[in-house]
Amino acid sequence: MARRGGFPGGGIPGNMNNLMKQAQRMQKQMEEKTKELEEKEWEASAGGGAVTVKVSGKKEIVSVKLSEEVVDPDDIEMLEDLIVAAANEALRKMEEESAKVMGEISGGLSGFGGFPF
Repeated sequence: MARRGGFPGGGIPGNMNNLMKQAQRMQKQMEEKTKELEEKEWEASAGGGAVTVKVSGKKEIVSVKLSEEVVDPDDIEMLEDLIVAAANEALRKMEEESAKVMGEISGGLSGFGGFPF
């Protein structure tokens, strides 16, 4: 009858200790990178640069810049759409970089508890 579960060679203590050290290192790296990302800002524009939005790594809008020609009292809806488009693009950039940085740290591990099983 085949054995189920366990570790090959029965080396549970050594392997588990190394695994815990690696997990702690990874956690520390992720905390450091998260802090770095929270302090960073991303910017995106819409309408050919008529609207520019800057967001932080904390997912907060830091600033909105409008060029005078885009401020048309008769077309508020277009201005609103440009602000939303620029904000969403800036947030997308931030999320993309965050995912890339965290993926590099974790080595692409996923699944239950960060392990592929």
